Amino acid sequence: MIYLDNHATTAVHPEVVEAMRPFFTEHFHNPSSGYRASRVVRKAIAEARGEVAELIGAREEEIVFTGCGTESNNMVLKSLARVFGRKTSRVITGEIEHSAVLRPCQAMEDVGFEVHRCGVDAEGRLRVDQFREACEGSETGFASVMWANNETGVIQPIAEACEIARENRIAFHTDAIQAVGKIPVDVREVPVDFLSISGHKFHAPKGIGALYLREGVRFEPLIRGGGQEEGRRSGTENVPYIVGLGKAAGLMRAAMAKDQHAGITANRDHLEKRLSEEVEGVTLNGSREHRVPTCAHVSFEGCEGAGLLILLDESGVQISTGSACMTGKQQPSHVQKAMGISDEQAKSSLRISFSSFTTRTETDEAVGKIKKAVSKLRQVQGGSGVGPVVVYS
Repeated sequence: MIYLDNHATTAVHPEVVEAMRPFFTEHFHNPSSGYRASRVVRKAIAEARGEVAELIGAREEEIVFTGCGTESNNMVLKSLARVFGRKTSRVITGEIEHSAVLRPCQAMEDVGFEVHRCGVDAEGRLRVDQFREACEGSETGFASVMWANNETGVIQPIAEACEIARENRIAFHTDAIQAVGKIPVDVREVPVDFLSISGHKFHAPKGIGALYLREGVRFEPLIRGGGQEEGRRSGTENVPYIVGLGKAAGLMRAAMAKDQHAGITANRDHLEKRLSEEVEGVTLNGSREHRVPTCAHVSFEGCEGAGLLILLDESGVQISTGSACMTGKQQPSHVQKAMGISDEQAKSSLRISFSSFTTRTETDEAVGKIKKAVSKLRQVQGGSGVGPVVVYS
């Protein structure tokens, strides 16, 4: 089986599994207890917090562990909604955000908040002019802009957006779930107020995330109870998974320091080159310059992505047509529609995503199977499949 859906989730790194193992067995104790065994567990949590903080250039006390990236997004957006209120505040976000941001924003709009959704250009990058206009026209409020898009892998002009928000005294959150662990993210260089992380996007297990809260920002907890995480997210800590997140953060930081992600980029570029040269009617979607190394977003003229997905799954290749959260919904992606991509092209798209575990042999084998699936589907659907290779920009 060839796995090329790493933006949906990644395999847990073997070293992460080994780091977690003792905390399921001998170190099972509640970190809030007072005896010596619990101090071992508290120390492990502190070390993991330090690793996550170092990965993004934060301080340890600015990291709050959560259950997932969706929880991190909801925690900060609902906190900001309570802090600012709905009478004079504007919520500013983008049209291509993940549903974990779009749906909370919609819920705010339903109860009276003014929500301004900024568009993107044909490359899938935030229209900074629209974002500036929204910020300058707001008396008070907050903004949420993703660092990298989950479907296309396109990196947003996050530093520029953050600067605009700060100039206008707008609180700024970024969903960095598809960026952290893949590209350098440093909150000292890009001084966001809030940043969301999800462990399973960079080889930690599912069910663990984190939220960065800049020191001094006002924050209203979503979950109250026993006061864990300095009262910012109550509930007994998921110790093995926190340890796993810390280990994965350390591994990713080391990999980026050694430029090991260059191999992922080369693998992705190799796949795109072969598909462009060997399959007619191919469109490469999104910015070529501004994107994470792990993602290729490709459309195939005369093919439906859902059909390709079935044929590829039967041949042993696991790929998606877009966000895993949208799988099974027969409608064009909101991300591609925002980019101006036609419904027909959007429905013919595949998101092919890589990790450091993806080999060149697997990539070449996947290209061969994609070629066969495209040819077979075009014959069945009657598509001509004739057309030049296009870089959508």
